[in-house]
Amino acid sequence: MISVPGVGAVHHVAYTVPDLGRAVAFFTDVLGAELAYLTGPVADPAGLWMLRQLGVHRDAVAHIAMLRLGPVTNVELFEYTSPDQRRVYPRNSDWGGHHLALATDDLDASLDHLTAHEGVVALGAPQTVTDGPIAGVRFIYLRTPFGLHLELSEIPERLPFHDDTPVRLYDPPRAAS
Repeated sequence: MISVPGVGAVHHVAYTVPDLGRAVAFFTDVLGAELAYLTGPVADPAGLWMLRQLGVHRDAVAHIAMLRLGPVTNVELFEYTSPDQRRVYPRNSDWGGHHLALATDDLDASLDHLTAHEGVVALGAPQTVTDGPIAGVRFIYLRTPFGLHLELSEIPERLPFHDDTPVRLYDPPRAAS
């Protein structure tokens, strides 16, 4: 239960991308997302709305796409133009660093599928967590052609932390074999 009055769930996650068309194509063609809508430009050339409401430069302009990825995840993609825009991808260790983790029943097949697409790069090799609360999880990080980091996670049905708490993380339905 979320303790913010009136809030029942996370509605979406959002990422800023350098090329909205390319990112939407990746999410739909490679990941299988469904495009819900495109909107924009969002701007206020005569006022301060962008600064006050979104915390970006007053002259920033945004184009936005909303996608549905799987049964429970909505992903919003922004492409901004702005006079003060930093054009570097944050590393996972940077403040504001981020990644999108995808649960998989077959990490090797998922990895082969993703890396078959131009510009998708695996960071290292698949790893298995050997101890701690998530021992048994197998994972790998990847970078998309537009700089977003993905994680593939193959997660056993039972994890060590299950012995210590009744809290359970959302576990998507297993793929049919």
